[in-house]
Amino acid sequence: MELHQLRYVVAVARTGNFSRAAKQCHVTQPSLSQQIQKLEEELGDRLFDRAKLGARLTSAGESFLPRALRILEEVEAAQREARESRGLSRGQVVIGTLPTIAPYFLPAVIALFNAAYPGIQVVVQEDTTARLLKMVQAFEVDLAVVSLPLKETGLESQALFEEELLLAMPPQHALAGKRSIKVRDIESESFIVMKEGHCLGDQVLNFCTRRDFQPNVSCHSAQIETMQSLVEAGLGISLIPRMACDPARRSTIVYRSLDQPRPFRTVVAVWSSHRPLQRAGKEFLHYLRKAKPRHR
Repeated sequence: MELHQLRYVVAVARTGNFSRAAKQCHVTQPSLSQQIQKLEEELGDRLFDRAKLGARLTSAGESFLPRALRILEEVEAAQREARESRGLSRGQVVIGTLPTIAPYFLPAVIALFNAAYPGIQVVVQEDTTARLLKMVQAFEVDLAVVSLPLKETGLESQALFEEELLLAMPPQHALAGKRSIKVRDIESESFIVMKEGHCLGDQVLNFCTRRDFQPNVSCHSAQIETMQSLVEAGLGISLIPRMACDPARRSTIVYRSLDQPRPFRTVVAVWSSHRPLQRAGKEFLHYLRKAKPRHR
C-alpha cells in the first residue's frame, strides 16, 4: 500500500470521476486507474463501482475512506512538524548544567537564543557533573555545560572558556590588605568548599594538592551563595569562580587573585557521540560559544 494510492482513492471519492481525479492529482487517468486497481487487489475487495457516468464507493470503499483520510492527515502533520522543526519555529532543547554555572552564565545565553528562536522552549537541568554526564549518555539532555576534567567516554566536547577562581575573604581578614597573595599565605587558612560530588570542590582540593598542601576544610556546601555567606560570617576563606563574585557584597567580601599559578576552571559543552546534536541543540551550542561569562 502506497501513499499515492491513498491519495488517488480520496480524489476519486471526492470528485466521483476517475478522469477528474487524475487531473487533480496531476497523473494520467490510466495510471491512476491502474494504481487503484493494484490497491483493490491487495485489499481483496473493490473500492469503487465503475460506470460511464462516474465512480461510486462500494461498502468496502466507504469503510476504507475514513482510514485513508486519517493516514494522509497524520502524514501531513508529520511533514508539517518536520518543516517547522527545520525552521526552528517550535520544539524544545534540554540543557544540563552545573549550579556553579547556571545562574551566572546561562540567563544571558538563553535570552539571546529566545530572541532568535522564540518558539523553542529551553529546559535547564542543574546537577553534579557525574549525574549530568549520565543524563547526556541516556539522551535525557541534549547537551551539558560542565567543567573539566571529564573521565567518561562516548562524549563529544567543545571548550567554551577558561575562568579564574578568586580568593574570597571578609574585609577584616589579615590577607585582605595585601597587594600580592601567594599560595603559601593561605596554607594554614580554614577553607569553605563545595561538598563532595561537586566538581568545583574537587578543583579547589586538586589545586591545593598540586601546590603541596592539604587544606583545612571547615565547612562544605552545595551552593556558592551559601559559601559566600559563610565567608561573610568569618568562618573561612574560599575560592569562587569569577562569574559568581558579587559586587553587591563588596562591603562584606573581598575578592583577590592569587599570584601565579592561579587556579582556574575550563568550562565545556558536552553531548553524546552516539547521537548527533539536533538543529536546536546545534544552534544553542552556537550561542554558548559566542557568549562570554559576565563578570559582575
